[in-house]
Amino acid sequence: MDEEQPHYGLIGQMIAQPGQRAALAAILTEDTDAMPGNFAYLVGEDSANPDALWIVELWADKDAHAASLQSPSVQAAIAKGRPLIAGFGARAEFVPVAKARP
Repeated sequence: MDEEQPHYGLIGQMIAQPGQRAALAAILTEDTDAMPGNFAYLVGEDSANPDALWIVELWADKDAHAASLQSPSVQAAIAKGRPLIAGFGARAEFVPVAKARP
Protein backbone atom coordinates (compact mmCIF):
# COMPACT_ATOMS: atom_id res chain seq x y z
CA MET A 1 0.00 0.00 0.00
CA ASP A 2 1.24 3.47 -0.86
CA GLU A 3 2.13 5.08 2.47
CA GLU A 4 2.44 8.50 0.83
CA GLN A 5 -1.28 8.62 0.12
CA PRO A 6 -4.18 8.35 2.60
CA HIS A 7 -6.62 5.57 1.72
CA TYR A 8 -9.22 6.13 4.45
CA GLY A 9 -11.01 9.22 5.68
CA LEU A 10 -13.61 10.16 8.26
CA ILE A 11 -15.64 13.28 8.84
CA GLY A 12 -18.01 13.61 11.75
CA GLN A 13 -19.87 16.08 13.89
CA MET A 14 -19.57 15.97 17.67
CA ILE A 15 -21.93 17.96 19.87
CA ALA A 16 -20.52 19.28 23.15
CA GLN A 17 -22.48 19.86 26.31
CA PRO A 18 -23.76 23.48 26.27
CA GLY A 19 -20.88 25.91 26.67
CA GLN A 20 -18.20 23.17 26.56
CA ARG A 21 -17.19 23.27 22.89
CA ALA A 22 -13.83 24.99 23.43
CA ALA A 23 -12.93 22.64 26.28
CA LEU A 24 -13.84 19.60 24.19
CA ALA A 25 -11.88 20.90 21.20
CA ALA A 26 -8.83 21.39 23.41
CA ILE A 27 -9.03 17.78 24.61
CA LEU A 28 -9.51 16.45 21.07
CA THR A 29 -6.41 18.25 19.81
CA GLU A 30 -4.00 17.28 22.61
CA ASP A 31 -1.22 14.89 21.57
CA THR A 32 -2.47 14.40 18.02
CA ASP A 33 0.89 14.99 16.29
CA ALA A 34 2.28 11.47 16.73
CA MET A 35 -0.47 9.16 15.52
CA PRO A 36 1.10 6.55 13.21
CA GLY A 37 -0.61 6.37 9.85
CA ASN A 38 -2.36 9.73 10.28
CA PHE A 39 -2.07 12.28 7.48
CA ALA A 40 -4.43 14.90 8.89
CA TYR A 41 -6.55 15.40 11.99
CA LEU A 42 -8.54 18.63 11.97
CA VAL A 43 -11.04 19.90 14.51
CA GLY A 44 -13.20 22.85 13.57
CA GLU A 45 -16.04 24.79 15.12
CA ASP A 46 -19.42 24.49 13.41
CA SER A 47 -20.42 27.97 12.24
CA ALA A 48 -24.16 27.28 12.68
CA ASN A 49 -24.20 25.43 16.02
CA PRO A 50 -22.33 26.97 19.00
CA ASP A 51 -21.94 23.56 20.65
CA ALA A 52 -20.84 21.53 17.61
CA LEU A 53 -17.45 20.51 16.28
CA TRP A 54 -16.47 18.85 13.01
CA ILE A 55 -13.60 16.37 12.98
CA VAL A 56 -11.88 15.50 9.70
CA GLU A 57 -9.34 12.66 9.63
CA LEU A 58 -7.15 11.22 6.87
CA TRP A 59 -5.44 7.87 7.51
CA ALA A 60 -3.14 5.49 5.66
CA ASP A 61 -5.93 2.92 5.96
CA LYS A 62 -8.82 1.83 8.17
CA ASP A 63 -6.51 -0.36 10.29
CA ALA A 64 -4.30 2.64 11.16
CA HIS A 65 -7.38 4.49 12.40
CA ALA A 66 -8.52 1.47 14.45
CA ALA A 67 -5.03 1.12 15.98
CA SER A 68 -5.03 4.80 16.97
CA LEU A 69 -8.15 4.26 19.06
CA GLN A 70 -6.21 1.80 21.22
CA SER A 71 -3.26 4.11 21.92
CA PRO A 72 -2.85 5.33 25.51
CA SER A 73 -3.05 9.02 24.53
CA VAL A 74 -6.28 8.54 22.56
CA GLN A 75 -7.79 6.39 25.31
CA ALA A 76 -6.94 9.14 27.83
CA ALA A 77 -8.51 11.82 25.59
CA ILE A 78 -11.67 9.71 25.21
CA ALA A 79 -11.97 9.29 28.97
CA LYS A 80 -11.34 12.99 29.60
CA GLY A 81 -13.68 14.21 26.86
CA ARG A 82 -16.59 11.79 27.34
CA PRO A 83 -18.34 13.92 30.05
CA LEU A 84 -18.26 16.93 27.71
CA ILE A 85 -19.97 15.14 24.81
CA ALA A 86 -23.73 15.58 24.46
CA GLY A 87 -24.01 13.55 21.26
CA PHE A 88 -23.00 13.05 17.66
CA GLY A 89 -24.30 14.38 14.37
CA ALA A 90 -23.56 13.30 10.84
CA ARG A 91 -20.66 10.93 10.18
CA ALA A 92 -19.18 9.67 6.93
CA GLU A 93 -16.32 7.40 5.93
CA PHE A 94 -14.69 8.13 2.57
CA VAL A 95 -11.83 7.20 0.29
CA PRO A 96 -9.63 10.23 -0.44
CA VAL A 97 -9.07 10.72 -4.16
CA ALA A 98 -6.48 13.49 -4.00
CA LYS A 99 -3.13 13.43 -2.23
CA ALA A 100 -3.08 15.21 1.13
CA ARG A 101 -0.78 18.20 1.20
CA PRO A 102 1.62 18.77 4.10
